[in-house]
Amino acid sequence: MVTDAKPLHDTPRRDDKLVVAISSRALFDLTESHALFEREGLEAYQAYQIAHENDVLQPGVAFPVVRKLLALNQLSREAPYVEVVLLSRNSSDTGLRIFNSIQHYGLAISRAAFTSGEATSDYIAPFGVDLFLSANAENVARALDSGVAAATILPSQTRDAHPQQLRIAFDGDAVVFGDESERVSQEQGIDAFHRNESELWNEPLSGGPFRNFLSALHRLQAAFPPENAPIRTALVTARSAPAHKRVILTLRQWGVRIDEALFLGGRDKGPFLEAFGADLFFDDSPVNVESARRHVATGHVPHGVSNR
Repeated sequence: MVTDAKPLHDTPRRDDKLVVAISSRALFDLTESHALFEREGLEAYQAYQIAHENDVLQPGVAFPVVRKLLALNQLSREAPYVEVVLLSRNSSDTGLRIFNSIQHYGLAISRAAFTSGEATSDYIAPFGVDLFLSANAENVARALDSGVAAATILPSQTRDAHPQQLRIAFDGDAVVFGDESERVSQEQGIDAFHRNESELWNEPLSGGPFRNFLSALHRLQAAFPPENAPIRTALVTARSAPAHKRVILTLRQWGVRIDEALFLGGRDKGPFLEAFGADLFFDDSPVNVESARRHVATGHVPHGVSNR
């Protein structure tokens, strides 16, 4: 697992590490116990989790991504590249099963917040989180409102096409970029969108909710030679020429590296994401998300005009 990459002599400062927060339902498959909670209530759920606290949970949709992120720390001589924090609405009592499962799989997760049903998003800022992954859409929306990249992890097809490399794909508008161009497209039509992008080709797009996370991922990539990097990124967008130019120039101005850029002109994204081998894909569009999750692990970003 990502051990073929050679670390550089320099290691990142501790305050440069990438911090990812994840909910227990994104990390592990809690379908059965969550259904019990919704069917019979909190007391039944608590009794079930305590009775099964020594039964190992099966991996959830985001488990492979977390495992690959933590494996990057094996390449560091001193400070870790990545920290993963568990944010769970379980109590410490019911959360014991989760930590037992973390220990079983050898995941280096030591920090956690168990909130006994309260929102976990209040602890995102104190932990210095760059990315929050959760199965709870309400907590995700709160994280986005606070300026942190966040996505609702959906039941998805998961793949591991590249065991030695973490592959993350992003939609463009309303995810990496702001949604101002998407608003033109939805409110005035595709012809108006293309006119807008052609007229403003040299004006950078504004940053979307995942701009800072993408920059943090870029800094992490920069610690490794490009030809031997354990992380690979892709921009997978419905844009096509001539609207591609503004995207390329914006990323250039930001100084952010994207390894692959797919301008699909409205084609179904799912097969392209599968061909890329994405471990995780982020998109704001409910339609695109439904397509993508049949092929790869997918996170919905409830931001922008498509979610109003």
